[in-house]
Amino acid sequence: MILLGACAGWALLTAAAHDGRPEGMLLAVLAVTAGHAVGRVSGALLPVAAPCAGAVAALVLAVALPGLSSGPWYAAPLGHTGGTAALLTLATGCACCAARAAPVPAPRLGLWALAAGIVLTGAVLGSVAGCAASAAVLLCSLAAGSVARRGLALLGLAVAAALVAGTTWALAAGVLPDGLAGVLEGRLTVHRVGLWQDALRMAGRNRGLGVGPDRFGELSPTASQITPSDGKPHSAPLQLAAEQGVVGVVLLAAPFCWVLHALWRTPRSTPVALSAGAALTALAALASVGNALSFTPVTAGAGLLAGWATARPWARDGAETQL
Repeated sequence: MILLGACAGWALLTAAAHDGRPEGMLLAVLAVTAGHAVGRVSGALLPVAAPCAGAVAALVLAVALPGLSSGPWYAAPLGHTGGTAALLTLATGCACCAARAAPVPAPRLGLWALAAGIVLTGAVLGSVAGCAASAAVLLCSLAAGSVARRGLALLGLAVAAALVAGTTWALAAGVLPDGLAGVLEGRLTVHRVGLWQDALRMAGRNRGLGVGPDRFGELSPTASQITPSDGKPHSAPLQLAAEQGVVGVVLLAAPFCWVLHALWRTPRSTPVALSAGAALTALAALASVGNALSFTPVTAGAGLLAGWATARPWARDGAETQL
């Protein structure tokens, strides 16, 4: 709560300094907070049924709301790297958590089938990123059953998220080898990389308070040349760096690190904790290269999943050593 309060307070401060618009950040903080609270309560009462219902709800939203994946054509070179991919990833994580928490084989098999079906749904919808991220979450969850020390596994997930964010930053800064940079730029499109470079330049000139929340679109030369444009750089770390400075980036990373720590300490079983950790790490990777966190259902879903995986069920599902 302290970290989320700091995120909201810093958004208000930087908005006041530069006449920005903090409403989007405040809505995201509210969605995460509400989702986490609901997840903790429902996860304590219904440790299997609650995430199962969440998986179905996220899948229905991904299929029934194609507007979540709409946007400028340059925004989706990896498939639908926005709301659709994020919802599919969260749905897979919820299904895997429910499967790992199921006490009897029959429901467990059905939930594994649901998770596999979500991966296939990503392919049917044409969401390459959603299909790949969901498959990665499913594979990590299947492998989590043989992991004895969750701490090392969660540390590996943190490193993976940091590598994706760091690669994004390095590509925008032009410090990657030419061959690798050319491959990534061709896959991500020149326009997206141009947006990242604009964000990095803004961050370099305004390290303290940034340019103000939701002001990237009006100050970015690349965004102004594209019609239509959603006014975002399609990278959460770079957007926070440009709009809220270095502190904004720290406040973006801090809740993610806290969630991984909470998953390390959760009384839930290691497979449940690692399944949720894999899904949230995949979401962080999508947010580093796309606009996944621009959608309220995604931020609320992330809070729900974190709440379900860290809830303390009334009937404990197998105490074990957490380290």
